[in-house]
Amino acid sequence: MHATDLRTDLAPDTDEYPVADLARVELVDVLKALVDPVRLQIVKVLASGEALNKSTTDWGCDLSRATMSHHFRILREVGLTRTFAEGRSHRVQLRRWDFEQRFPGLLDALITSA
Repeated sequence: MHATDLRTDLAPDTDEYPVADLARVELVDVLKALVDPVRLQIVKVLASGEALNKSTTDWGCDLSRATMSHHFRILREVGLTRTFAEGRSHRVQLRRWDFEQRFPGLLDALITSA
C-alpha cells in the first residue's frame, strides 16, 4: 500500500482526508499496521463505530500529538479508518462495514483476541 493508492476522488466540498481504496489494500499491510500495540488500541477504541475527536478522546496511550498523528495516518493509509474535519476538530472513524466487505471477520477477530 502506497500513498499513491489513496483515493482522491472525493467531492470537492468534503473535508474528508483521502482514503485508501480497499480493493487495493493487501492483508499483509493491514497486519503490519495492527502489530503495533498503539494502533491496535486505537482500533479497539474506535470499534464502537462512532466518529471520535482525535485530540480529546482518551485513546489509552500517553503519546505526543505528533506521534498519535503518525499512528492515525498509518491506519488511514491501510484503509482501516477515515478522518474528516468537523468545524475546528478532526474526527476519526473505523471503516468497519467497508473493511468487513474486504476482509470478513478480521476486525472482530483482532479486536476480541487482543
